[in-house]
Amino acid sequence: MSEITPENVRHLASLARILVTDEEVEKLAKELDVIVESVAMVKGAVSDDTPATSHPIPMSNVYREDVVKPSLSQQQALSNAPDQADGKFKVNAILDEE
Repeated sequence: MSEITPENVRHLASLARILVTDEEVEKLAKELDVIVESVAMVKGAVSDDTPATSHPIPMSNVYREDVVKPSLSQQQALSNAPDQADGKFKVNAILDEE
């Protein structure tokens, strides 16, 4: 028994403000019905004792600890900059300032 009827499709199309032809309504009704049946099959395969998961394998924090390490000084970082001002890189504006 089909859960998705042409009337359902027309109603959904009107809510979404989508114009559909009668042929499209019939095609979509069949396609959506297959989707609903597939979801029902998957839902039926899962029992109450099956834990809900978002990933098939356990996830762990993949971030490393923040560790302060030696790096470039401000002068070294700016040494090859084509333009600088007040100890910072100076670049051309990319947005109009209106």
